[in-house]
Amino acid sequence: MIEVKAVDKPDERRDFPRGHLEAVHMTGLDFAVGTFEPGWRWSESVAPIAGTQSCQVHHNGYCVSGRMHVRMDDGGEREVGPGDVFVISPGHDAWIVGDEPCVVYDFAGTMATDYAKAKE
Repeated sequence: MIEVKAVDKPDERRDFPRGHLEAVHMTGLDFAVGTFEPGWRWSESVAPIAGTQSCQVHHNGYCVSGRMHVRMDDGGEREVGPGDVFVISPGHDAWIVGDEPCVVYDFAGTMATDYAKAKE
């Protein structure tokens, strides 16, 4: 089997305040490109949609541009910037640092399937 899709023709787009997600769904892989504008903060932009106090999505990703600060529910903090590969467990808040949009690629699958979707 071979399956190829272009990220500039996503299967799905989800808009939320100060950002959006474009997802490509494939056999065995859901891939997402997240774009987060200056002023975006998970607890303000996505929490009302998700219905949780912190992000409960696992992220395996790569930061293309911009900077994002992440604070775990247990108090641990890190910043992600261009060229960084990251793993972020469920239970965190995040926000954009600076004046540049942050673009991340997420390979975890759960971002492409569950992120910024209302709980049923």
